[in-house]
Amino acid sequence: MTITQESESTEDISKDMIFPPGDLCSDEAPWETELHMRQLILLLQCLKWLWRDRNDFYATGNLTIYYNTQQLKSRHLSSPDFFVVLKTERKIRKSWVVWEEYGKYPHVVVEIMSESTAQTDKGIKKEIYQDTFRAPDYFWFDPYTLEFAGFHLVDGKYQPLLANAQGHLWSKN
Repeated sequence: MTITQESESTEDISKDMIFPPGDLCSDEAPWETELHMRQLILLLQCLKWLWRDRNDFYATGNLTIYYNTQQLKSRHLSSPDFFVVLKTERKIRKSWVVWEEYGKYPHVVVEIMSESTAQTDKGIKKEIYQDTFRAPDYFWFDPYTLEFAGFHLVDGKYQPLLANAQGHLWSKN
C-alpha cells in the first residue's frame, strides 16, 4: 500500500465517523447548597491567583466533561465539582469535550460532598476518575463534616494520600 492509498483510506473512514459538535453546553444541575458554591469559588480564586502568570491550564467547576459519544447518547454525564487540566489553553469553555481537547482529561479532580452525593463521590465517580479519566489526583471534601481525603493514581489504581506534618494533602501535579 502506498502512502497516498493509506491517507485516502483514513479519509474514507473519517467521513463515516460522526462526532458531536465540540461546542456542547454543560448539562450540570445547579449547586446543592450555597456552601458548595462558596467552596468552588474559593478553590478557583486561590488557584487562579496562585497561577495568575500562567496561561497553560484550565480550571473550573460544575461543568460537564464529555468523554465519549455513548456517554453523550445515554446522558450519563460527569461533572466534577472542580477540576484542573494542565498543558492546555486558559480560555472560557461551554463544557470540556475530550475529543476537541486533544484527548486531555483532568489532572486533578475535587468533589465537594454532601449527604446526598457522598456515596456517588466515593463510588462511581471515583471509579470514573480512576478508570476512564485516569486523573492523577482525586480529592473529596465534605464542608459540613470536614471529611477530607485525597488519592494519587499508582499503577492504574488510586492510593490514599498521606497527610504531611501539618495535616495537608498535596496534589502531585
